[in-house]
Amino acid sequence: MSEKRETALPLRKTNRRLRTEDCIVVDKRELRKAQLGAGVGNFIEWYDIGIYGYLAITMTSVFTEGMDQRTGLLVTLLGFAVSFIIRPLGGMILGPLGDRIGRRKVLFFTMALMASATFLIGVLPTAGNVGLWVIVPLYLLKMLQGFSTGGEYSGAATYVAEFSPDKHRGFWTALLNTGAQLGFAAGAAVVAATTMITTSVWGEEAMRDGGWRIPFLLALPLGIVAISLRNRIPESPSFEAVHEKTETADVDPLFVRQNLASILRLYWPQILIGIALIAADGTSSYTVTSYMPTYLETQIGMAAVHTAVATVIILLIQALIVPVVARWSDRIGRKPIYTVATIGNLVLLVPAFALMHIGEVWSLYLALFMVSLPSAFFLALTGAAMSELFPTASRYGGVGFTHNVAISLFGGTTPLISQILVEFTGNSFAPAFYVMFFSAVALFALTRMRETAGRPLLGSVPVVASAEEADALVRDQDTNKHIDTSTMLLVPVPTGSGKHSAL
Repeated sequence: MSEKRETALPLRKTNRRLRTEDCIVVDKRELRKAQLGAGVGNFIEWYDIGIYGYLAITMTSVFTEGMDQRTGLLVTLLGFAVSFIIRPLGGMILGPLGDRIGRRKVLFFTMALMASATFLIGVLPTAGNVGLWVIVPLYLLKMLQGFSTGGEYSGAATYVAEFSPDKHRGFWTALLNTGAQLGFAAGAAVVAATTMITTSVWGEEAMRDGGWRIPFLLALPLGIVAISLRNRIPESPSFEAVHEKTETADVDPLFVRQNLASILRLYWPQILIGIALIAADGTSSYTVTSYMPTYLETQIGMAAVHTAVATVIILLIQALIVPVVARWSDRIGRKPIYTVATIGNLVLLVPAFALMHIGEVWSLYLALFMVSLPSAFFLALTGAAMSELFPTASRYGGVGFTHNVAISLFGGTTPLISQILVEFTGNSFAPAFYVMFFSAVALFALTRMRETAGRPLLGSVPVVASAEEADALVRDQDTNKHIDTSTMLLVPVPTGSGKHSAL
């Protein structure tokens, strides 16, 4: 069997030559339209997460009226956890579906479902009106949000990665996470503005009496705008090219759409690498966005106003850093940037947590910046790196499973586990050690990861920004280390044509 494989690989590569017409030249206008259409969903996803988190105390009084305050808060926060528990199911179902019917159709569906679920939370009756049973529809709507989110980010990342020129894929996909940070900041800002306006007009109980509905209701007009944008975006050119060729050809399994079971069987090494990287990314990112306000208020005694303002400012800074780092990764590679991110957490987190305990405003901002910097490096790579792990025919399914399983197990649980560690160990530095552990695991996973920056996506032909770039790739394909025709669906060159003698 090994002898057969040794002769088969060179033969497969020899029989395929890249031609100029094989390359996909991206229309810049279409690329911008695709990025905007995909990115707006990520913005709204994090807007939804942000408003629920920042309204948690108000939601407790609205939906658990009559319960003990601490029990009610746990019931409300469980709604947040429920959405993460259901995310992998969304990825498992919507990912393979996106590989079968197209990225665009599934992204349209996830946006419509997400906006509708968020809006409907805003029109639910309160426990004071109908009783505690209202928690049931609240959880069901949070589950719908989680299900749609399971297909949202993985689909958007897959779509934008396939639409982007190979040399700039990191930058374009990173804009999705820039949108995520801005969405979270927008959620916090809308809650703050709604609170200020309603309480100044109707008094201190205004948010509890109905003001809390406004941020949720705003999801409907936002969703309509997003759906309108997504209705105009074209399908991924890489998906269309592979879909058309595999319909009529008997091809290598690399180019065949696989179901979830086959994805797990064929691509388990990539899945393990992806889970390790997303675990480090998720623990780092959710520490900044979801746990730091609680930690600073309970462990350091910081006023809520300082922590809220500081968190929004840090998110805005991250939104600026992410595309810069991503563009850097397009030049020097994904692995060096991941290495900086993991080592950054290992080196910076303990000093950052020590700074927090000084308890001054200046130390708060400096500490949060130190915690958020490695997180920004992780976020810069998520979309590109996950998409580069899997072949085009099965990419949506592979990314959907890997990203959602990892982010559900290790991202959404970070605030809860971090707080449990603090209470169980009595060590206020325990959250830092928790994040550092996963960064160490990711550092090991990098030794098993191949460098993917600048290369065509697995199972796809090169995607370029100009016809001149396509001509250069074809001319230099025998010496270009980024070109491997065995991973591309190309028309075999007839034997004896003399056109493949260089190989």
